[in-house]
Formats: sequence, structure tokens, C-alpha cells
Amino acid sequence: MKNAIIIGASSGIGKGISLELLKNRYKIAISARREERLNEIKKNNPDNVLVYPFDSSTEKNDKLISSMINDLGDVDLIIYCSGIGIINKELEYLKDKKVNNLNVMGFNQVATYSFNYFQKRGGGHFVNISSVASEIGNGLATSYNASKAFQANYLQGLRFKAFKLKLPIFLTDVRPGFVDTDILMGNKDKLFWVAPLDKACYQIMSGIKSKKKILYVTKRWKIISLLIKLLPENILRLFFR
Repeated sequence: MKNAIIIGASSGIGKGISLELLKNRYKIAISARREERLNEIKKNNPDNVLVYPFDSSTEKNDKLISSMINDLGDVDLIIYCSGIGIINKELEYLKDKKVNNLNVMGFNQVATYSFNYFQKRGGGHFVNISSVASEIGNGLATSYNASKAFQANYLQGLRFKAFKLKLPIFLTDVRPGFVDTDILMGNKDKLFWVAPLDKACYQIMSGIKSKKKILYVTKRWKIISLLIKLLPENILRLFFR
């Protein structure tokens, strides 16, 4: 049986991936702020789920992951699925800070700890649940898109580092489009290409198994990515304001 850690597992994609891992005979350690939601996952398979109530924006993730690894015994897969997006039309700094504490600093600490652990271990797989939003700015939620761009760039740097070290450390950047979760804030009917949660998590699990570098969920979002790269900014700004 393999062991995995999921940071941000209480709902949405994090919960869905946790359930997929259990189907694939993993023993998992899961964390999030809402302990009661973590315990709902544990009910599915109590012998193979360890629960850790935790707020990843506190920058004590190193101690959390260390405890998880010690309790599991060994880990070859760590997934960061903790994130937040806030509409900030007025550009209030404290709103941006809240986003960056989790999406930048929390992610940064988990990614560095994971990479260093896998380097000592001789290999492993780190997965980050990011967004297609990492590829373009957003005038309504500037910190969200910018923080996702930080994640994408950081993971690419770690892939270069793993290559230089000649170690089998795999780094997967998952870039979902719209997925039917609470983050849509009830706007599902106003959006396009909204993927059912179970379909998105199945595709993510398939991408993890094949150790994809960049994974679009669903695959049709590659089209949007291509348009973002091809269209000039004076056109893109009409859609992403």
C-alpha cells in the first residue's frame, strides 16, 4: 500500500482526490481547517485515513508534514490543494494578503519541504492544484491569478532542479478550468465548460498516475490556454478584467 498526503482535503477537489486515492488503495493523511469534514472522509475508510485539523496559512506546514510522514512511515506523494480566491475590486491590501498567505506562502513552504524530503528519500511526486488562471491576469481578483502564476513558475523551477540533481522527483501542475465546487459561489449557470467534480478528480488521478508535468482539467481548457498565448493583450483585456 502506498502513502499520500493531501493538504486542503475538506471539500471540492481536495476531498474528491482523497476519495480517488482511497479507491486506488492508498493510505492517506489529510489536513484542512474543518475537522468535521475531514472526519466525513475518514468514515469511508477509517483504517486508511489520518486526520489533521490545520490552517495552512499559518506557515507551520513543515511541522504538519513532518508529523504526517512520521505517522504514515513513508510518503511518495504529496498534494497541495489548499487555496483561496477573493474578488477585490477596491484593491484592499488585507484581502490580497489573505490570498497570498495561503496561495503563495503556504504553498511555498509545502513545496520546499516536500522537495527536500523527496531529495533525501531519493524520489517522490509533488502535485499542486493550481488553475488555468495562472496564465493570465485578472482585474477583479488580481492576487488570485498572480498567486497561481507564482505556483506555476515555482514548480517549473523545481522540475529544472530535479533534472539537474538527476533524481526521480516528479512535479505536476494541475490547471483546472471551472469545476463544480463551492469556489464557483453559485455562478455555475453563468459559466461555460463547468466539469462535474467526479470527472475532474478522475482525470486528475489519471494525470497523477502518468506523472504529467502540466495537466489541464478538463482537457478542452488547453484551447483557452492556447488562445491566451496567441491573442494580444488589448484583446484579452476585454474578457479578463
